[in-house]
Amino acid sequence: MTLDATPPVVDVRGLVKVFRDFWRRPTVRAVNGVDLTLRSGQVFGLLGPNGSGKSTTIKILLGLLFPTAGTVRVLGNSPRLVHTKRHIGYLPEESHLYRYLTPRETLDFYGRLFALDRATRRLRTDQLLEMTGLTHAADRPVGEFSKGMARRVGLAQALINDPQFLILDEPTAGLDPLGCRQVKDLILALAKRGKTILLTSHLLADVEDVCDRLAILYNGSIRAEGTVQALLKVPDAVTLTVPNLPPEQMRAVLALLRTQIGSEPRVDHPTLDLEQFFLDVIEHAGDSAAAPTGAAPTGRVAAFLSGERT
Repeated sequence: MTLDATPPVVDVRGLVKVFRDFWRRPTVRAVNGVDLTLRSGQVFGLLGPNGSGKSTTIKILLGLLFPTAGTVRVLGNSPRLVHTKRHIGYLPEESHLYRYLTPRETLDFYGRLFALDRATRRLRTDQLLEMTGLTHAADRPVGEFSKGMARRVGLAQALINDPQFLILDEPTAGLDPLGCRQVKDLILALAKRGKTILLTSHLLADVEDVCDRLAILYNGSIRAEGTVQALLKVPDAVTLTVPNLPPEQMRAVLALLRTQIGSEPRVDHPTLDLEQFFLDVIEHAGDSAAAPTGAAPTGRVAAFLSGERT
């Protein structure tokens, strides 16, 4: 069965949301005729400037707001149903955690909200702490954490219920480059395991790294949508990479190209990706470093998220 033949995880048609004042007079049309389709295993980027309607759309998908018009189906049902919410994970832009709870206690608390039994809560908590690199800090109060470490706790709580549909609002906010790469790798791993992920971020490089499709909102309407490759492709130019040639050979190659295309070709040297360069430096430095004081390198994807038997 092809991807497009499977029922959509999220199906939004003609979504409109108008906010009204005390006297029911319309004040803001936050979302205006939005159509969205997300399928299993897809990472979908929802982009736009502040006030474009992203947060309102997310709140409607979570069942926290009523749409003014249009239809919204999540996992085939209304997002307001408790049964639907059981299969949704959500990482808000600001993780409001209880300062005096430890990561272990925080995950146990959220596991109780989903009515998970004690053994399941304990197993999933241990796996998520390892996956997010927080095992060594599992029994420290969250109030002592940096924003980046608290963000990892927030990500773990969004996964405690093994959601089919995951909404990540600015998932890499506050994370260092190492943490950003680990979160992006995790997103890709979850998508390969069939999770559907809706991602919002102002860090467009992160969106480009992980998203299959994206939509750009402006004033409540979608102004561009499609696959990342199709939207970013420059149709009237190609990049040709050759080994570093001696000056004589380079002049001959350029002369040939100049003759064939009738214009001067652009010549420059490829550069390293700064993120990858940073990660390489940290990896080599970590070989001789002491035990981590902050977030540790993350472990593999939690077994319960990958469908493995435990």
